[in-house]
Amino acid sequence: MSAFTTRSEQHAFGGVQGFYEHPSETCAGPMRFSVFQPPAALRGERVPVLYFLAGLTCTEETFVTKAGAQRVAAELGLALVTCDTSPRATRIPGDDTAWDFGQGAGFYLDATTTPWAASYRMASYVTDELRTIVEANFPIADGARGIFGHSMGGHGALVLALRQPGLYRSVSAFAPIVAPSQVPWGQKAFTGYLGKDREDWAAWDTVELLRTTARIPGRVLVDQGLSDKFLERELQPELLEAACSAAGQALELRRHPGYDHSYYFIATFIEDHLRHHARAF
Repeated sequence: MSAFTTRSEQHAFGGVQGFYEHPSETCAGPMRFSVFQPPAALRGERVPVLYFLAGLTCTEETFVTKAGAQRVAAELGLALVTCDTSPRATRIPGDDTAWDFGQGAGFYLDATTTPWAASYRMASYVTDELRTIVEANFPIADGARGIFGHSMGGHGALVLALRQPGLYRSVSAFAPIVAPSQVPWGQKAFTGYLGKDREDWAAWDTVELLRTTARIPGRVLVDQGLSDKFLERELQPELLEAACSAAGQALELRRHPGYDHSYYFIATFIEDHLRHHARAF
């Protein structure tokens, strides 16, 4: 198990918001993550944990500083974990030439093409290495974990839950990329990380996975703003709706007039998501 160092810790809403770094074998270099421990954890209780996966260009700090989640998490006794959205230390030529590929855009998959496969292994990082570090070193209740995310991170939350049935007890997403094989963001990322064979893409595509794999336990909550500038080109939630209906996957898809893709949207509905997860625990 990798050791980690504490970058900073601050008290918030009776709990502690911490920022940490560790040497990652999975991502071949240092990775950063954050953990919010609610008051119950500081009293020695073991608490459920929610893993939040952020979107393109974000870091482990974005959700923590913009979503306003700690107050309700403190009330509900939930630990919150975030991580960076890609490896940063292992530099690859071209990894910073576009905002939607490379650094800040790991897409929560395990790359198979050279040179990305050596370090861009965010799926294994989230589901194995990060989970092991967090749950071995913080007071987390055994098996009581959920996952949620935004945009690229919403894609990650849905896909990782579908790929490992039973690992997460609850799942939700804000404006997720639901069918990356069919939209420009996903096509660009999948070609770069996985190669040109579209058959290899299906294992990382929510809509495709719903046709073949086990279901996500319980009801999946998804919120989508109708003034989101990426709605028609990149997100297409109607594809998720149709796939869930065909697969018998329970889904609550809420559409919100006037809301966009920003963290103002997330902050507005974050309490609903935290309560959705808390009910599963």
